[in-house]
Amino acid sequence: MSSPVLHAFFMGRALADAVNERAERLLTDGLSLAGKFDAEQREYFRQFTADVMARAEQAEAESGVAYSGAPGASGEGGTVTDLQATIDTLRAEIAQVRVALQQYRSTSQS
Repeated sequence: MSSPVLHAFFMGRALADAVNERAERLLTDGLSLAGKFDAEQREYFRQFTADVMARAEQAEAESGVAYSGAPGASGEGGTVTDLQATIDTLRAEIAQVRVALQQYRSTSQS
């Protein structure tokens, strides 16, 4: 009563079930790994951002310049006027260096 056609049908059905289970397991494992990778990368970037912020705060504290929180806004210590004074000082120093460079060039050419 066992015909080859009926046997082939059950073999095909068993093969399809096994392949379906294996594919389901592989898909589940792949999605799990992708989720784990995403979580690890988010944690890495969070730690990296925290490290960069800590370094920036440390450098800021060492320089003695206070960050007011928004560009162009003046804080309690008047950082905008301090910044303007720093810019003015740097401009004056640049002008002095240019004059010294011009004097050096004129004496070296003569």
